[in-house]
Amino acid sequence: MSSTETPCLKITLGQEAHAIARQFAVEQTTPQKGKQIYLNTLAVYAVYSYLKWLWIDTALEEGDSWHPLKRALFDVADLVLPNIGKLECRPVQPGETVIFLPPEVMENRIGYVAVQFSEQLNEVQLLGFVKRVNIPSDWQQIPLASLKPLNFLFDCIPDAVAHPALSASQIRVNLNQWFENLFENSWMALEEVFSSINDKKFALRTISSKREGNVARAKIIDLGLQVGNQSVVLLIAIAPYSEDKVEILVQLHPLNGKTYLPSNLRLNLLSESEENIQEVVSRSNDNFIQLKRFRGYSGEGFNIQVSNGDFTIKEAFVI
Repeated sequence: MSSTETPCLKITLGQEAHAIARQFAVEQTTPQKGKQIYLNTLAVYAVYSYLKWLWIDTALEEGDSWHPLKRALFDVADLVLPNIGKLECRPVQPGETVIFLPPEVMENRIGYVAVQFSEQLNEVQLLGFVKRVNIPSDWQQIPLASLKPLNFLFDCIPDAVAHPALSASQIRVNLNQWFENLFENSWMALEEVFSSINDKKFALRTISSKREGNVARAKIIDLGLQVGNQSVVLLIAIAPYSEDKVEILVQLHPLNGKTYLPSNLRLNLLSESEENIQEVVSRSNDNFIQLKRFRGYSGEGFNIQVSNGDFTIKEAFVI
């Protein structure tokens, strides 16, 4: 199952994030200050996007980092969580091993998130979290090695504020966020999963559709000792169908050069209440299996289950 314990999350930074960062940066009097604000803005926006994905309320424009005078005077990258406090989103550049803490971020913070940038600034990784109360007052930096997984952040968020999915054993994958290039690390691009070009082309061919805006991601599932330590690939492809409706395709593929899936693998579509809606079972000569394409409205949830009698793996989604 997908756990809330996600030690490292990858988030793509789109045009909107960079446009805001550029706007804030050009207001500054020196290139050095402009670069600082550019990175701070992107770091805040990345954490904002992640919490939005989890349906946790934020007040992006109420932070000091969004205030023209305060961001010009101070080195701040704060994101306001209403009725909770401020979360500091500190940028980490390639090669750095610590989070630097300016004096102005040592007070009035519930904690710190480390946001590591790629060389091209087109994506970041959320490396972890640490509570403010766990940081000595005289520290000017936090070693990245001392960070806790991001799920420790949820301890600071009251149950009444968090989305119900956070209190369950699973975090539901928000498929609408895929259209905004926001993915959990475990859901990878096809080229990261399929080692050969032929396998990738085959996977793309099987999800081809006339609908524009297709997004496809894949997740490797370890079947464990019961199936000889073999792994398979769960592939999800989505496409807009109407203003508030999404078309979804679910497939299961072999991995690691295997031509066929293990036999008797069951791929099920379940409702939020665990009602079985669809099922397909693999045979010994199946090089992939798939559920019939289905559609759902924004806000609807469903589960995908892979099983064979000895084990069950379930992934939860919301549209």
